[in-house]
Amino acid sequence: MIGRLTGILIEKNPPQIVVDVLGVGYELDVPMSTFYNLPASGERVALHTHMIVREDGHFLYGFLSEAERAVFRQLLRISGVGARIALAVLSGLSVGDFVQAVAMQESGRLTKIPGIGKKTAERLLLELRDKLPKTLSTGAATPADAGSDILNALLALGYSDKEAVAAMRQLAPGASVSDGIRQALKLLSKG
Repeated sequence: MIGRLTGILIEKNPPQIVVDVLGVGYELDVPMSTFYNLPASGERVALHTHMIVREDGHFLYGFLSEAERAVFRQLLRISGVGARIALAVLSGLSVGDFVQAVAMQESGRLTKIPGIGKKTAERLLLELRDKLPKTLSTGAATPADAGSDILNALLALGYSDKEAVAAMRQLAPGASVSDGIRQALKLLSKG
């Protein structure tokens, strides 16, 4: 199994790239989130990889972050979801946005991704509900991470998933964690 590649980026043809590692050119498919953050051709790149071996070939997928690869692998575990759909999800949403969509059970965000219909979106949300780590992110805190923190705080305070998600949907976008918790508690105390 190939878990990581470090070499020179020699070709970029979305969604495929070629990385030269000591004279061997590895062809990888990457999500657009990774593609847009790649260095220029001819520069050094390091990618986390996932390899799939099927009877019709060996396929290598590359990711700039470990979080992207973790979500890709979790998506592949779902029946009926292949690498193409997993790449589409990562191309359509950041890891933080995807984790938040799953936590808040927002199928509408997933159906906006090309290739993801209502049934597939609902299956993804159902299957991944308790399987994605709430701490999964790409690094710095983002509004999506703040949303996850607010949701986790409400759950820790004893509110049900349904109550917490309903309160989360009424919050102002981009609210900080402390403001979001305060607003959510006010909303929940009224209901």
